[in-house]
Amino acid sequence: MPATTKPPPTLAKELAALERMTAAELRDKYAAVFGEPAASGNRAWLARRVGWRLQALAEGDLSERAKARAAELARDADLRLSPPREQPEPARAAAAPIPAVLDPRLPAVGTVLTRTYKGGVVRVKVQPDGFEYAGERYGSLSAVARAVTGTHTNGFLFFHLTRGGAA
Repeated sequence: MPATTKPPPTLAKELAALERMTAAELRDKYAAVFGEPAASGNRAWLARRVGWRLQALAEGDLSERAKARAAELARDADLRLSPPREQPEPARAAAAPIPAVLDPRLPAVGTVLTRTYKGGVVRVKVQPDGFEYAGERYGSLSAVARAVTGTHTNGFLFFHLTRGGAA
């Protein structure tokens, strides 16, 4: 439809109503105008497709010349008619496991960190894969400090760990 001509009043109302429809309503409208259910649930796409179809029905479809040109372009396109053959995956070299890099501020595995907090003693045991506090496993000292204080706290600062790893 050229930009200078306005759609008929009923078509204009239908197009405006599309903007207020839900995705489910648009799917129903799509099925009504195309005669098949919509494969998409995307509201914007459905509104555009239904709007195009309503305009095509009201004002006519593409000209015969345009349809012929589209068919000609489709014939010339390099369309794949069969799926590609399965390509075997290239053999991958087995990668050596990367050793975990421990923070140099942490003491050795098995060390028990102790801290007095609000009149109580907090004891945390350093594990190879995290920390153990009050029978629970934590992935970081900050997670332990959060469990103890109830707020986000830097675990290294909370447990007074220095660069050398001493508590």
